[in-house]
Amino acid sequence: MLSAAVVSTDELAHLLDEPDLIDKLRSFSADQIRASDTNSDVSLVDNSDNQFPEIDNLITLYPSAVAIYFAPSDLSGIGGMHSERIRATANWRNEGPRYDTVFVNMNPNEDGMRGLDIARVKQFFSFRSQGRLYPCAIVQWYSRCGDEPDEDTGMWIVEPDVCEDGKSITDIIHLDTIVRSSHLIAVYGNKPLPKGIPLCYTLDLFHSYYVNKYIDHHAFEIAF
Repeated sequence: MLSAAVVSTDELAHLLDEPDLIDKLRSFSADQIRASDTNSDVSLVDNSDNQFPEIDNLITLYPSAVAIYFAPSDLSGIGGMHSERIRATANWRNEGPRYDTVFVNMNPNEDGMRGLDIARVKQFFSFRSQGRLYPCAIVQWYSRCGDEPDEDTGMWIVEPDVCEDGKSITDIIHLDTIVRSSHLIAVYGNKPLPKGIPLCYTLDLFHSYYVNKYIDHHAFEIAF
């Protein structure tokens, strides 16, 4: 990741319109402690507000991150290793915002999309808690529509998770859970689209999207 800026937790909460950001950071760090330290002090992972781990006030923001993964079926480097840059920036090439979508490994024991979720990265960042550095992303989740891929296209359909007021449901995830970028295609419907829609807003305009497993060989192998 390339460093972009250092901000306070309050500044980041305002920037992302995430008023409960501190609570999410504390909950995330508690989960990380619970997962990594089986003998951790129970008080560090209690759910009461005054028992959560302390969070450093300064947070480092990044405009992108690089995913490196094994993709022997694609033209790539030595040994089948492949890398790609995933971006989350408010201004991409002076054309508007770019917030890429990714495959997130939720259950390594399940095959294909049953073990993966789709998320859209809103911000890459890192922060410290009790001396530990956590590289993270705050993401908007997508949920699968149905229990099987679409019968006609063979692709899974997902829709963005939103609250009753229409605001996106977001969460903080560790960068290690991101597998690679994903490619979504809008489910267009039967009505013509107006001309001149900027491409940068495509992921904001539709109710549901196909998870495009045909974008490359590796996506075809994991998004079934």
